[in-house]
Amino acid sequence: MTASLPLDHPAIQPRKIGVLLLNLGTPDATDYWSVRRYLKEFLSDTRVIETPKWRWWPILNLFVLTTRPQKTGANYEIIWDKEQNDSPLRIITRSQADKLAAALDDERIVVDFGMRYGNPSTASAIENLKAQGCDRIVIFPLYPQYSATTTGTANDQAFLALKDMRWQPAVRTVPAYFDDEVYVERLAKSIEEGVAALDFEPDLILTSYHGMPVEYLKKGDPYHCQCHKTTRLVREKLGWPEDKLMVTFQSRFGRSEWLQPYTDETLMALPSKGVKKVAIVAPAFSADCIETLEELSLEARGQFLDAGGEHYAYIPCLNDTDDGMAVIESIVRRELSGWV
Repeated sequence: MTASLPLDHPAIQPRKIGVLLLNLGTPDATDYWSVRRYLKEFLSDTRVIETPKWRWWPILNLFVLTTRPQKTGANYEIIWDKEQNDSPLRIITRSQADKLAAALDDERIVVDFGMRYGNPSTASAIENLKAQGCDRIVIFPLYPQYSATTTGTANDQAFLALKDMRWQPAVRTVPAYFDDEVYVERLAKSIEEGVAALDFEPDLILTSYHGMPVEYLKKGDPYHCQCHKTTRLVREKLGWPEDKLMVTFQSRFGRSEWLQPYTDETLMALPSKGVKKVAIVAPAFSADCIETLEELSLEARGQFLDAGGEHYAYIPCLNDTDDGMAVIESIVRRELSGWV
């Protein structure tokens, strides 16, 4: 006798496996209120700002959120994709998800993407995967180097979404891949090809990583060490001397000491030391965004040239290129092992 479901039983989807690509986030538009909503969510995250709430709340709401949205919005306006009316980060991350789905080419696997801050939210992406029958999900924060401020908070948000689900899918979280063989190989290849395409020979190449307060390092965050290891492994893969690649840190915020050397101060000091031709790459970013397209490609260029530099080039992130997708696909296939 074949068992049958009650007539009023909810529909049950065929069992599938979800892959969720998670990135930092972006405002929905460049206007004041869109940027303000995004910044408020971002800067209210206690993983990002560890200052006690009683002290940080008035600073954030009375000062930061009344002035910073205009400046940040203007910077987003510079890099905004007018044709698609969207931010480069969301466009690229969406493309990474689409290309990964095509590469996996398996009806049992559903690929989606979400953002820690902004849209599509992490919770909505998990709900979407669950609605399509995913009872297992690989959660993939797209950060090669681990930090509590990136990978940690991305996983937090996913777990918060799961906490409210009656029927939770099983999950796997992708670990940091700062020393992954495919990542190092493809990153090195992109740098080598990027340099070869220039019309000048750089005296020095900066690997600029997103900054972090020194206090977080002292509390045990491994990010600083992993950044240095990525650059060392890439340099060894390329067979370059130690003085060809230099680690710096960008995007500091507030008055506390951040990881050094600072990218902007380094660029402004190099010309006086005879370093007049520089290329820069951002290994901590899986997709180009405001920190790379505006801060590194434009603002940093001006700082270097104004200080006496002669040639400056920004080498793009791996993004959704063949090399970038090779990294993502390799890691996802490894994490799917045993599930498919």
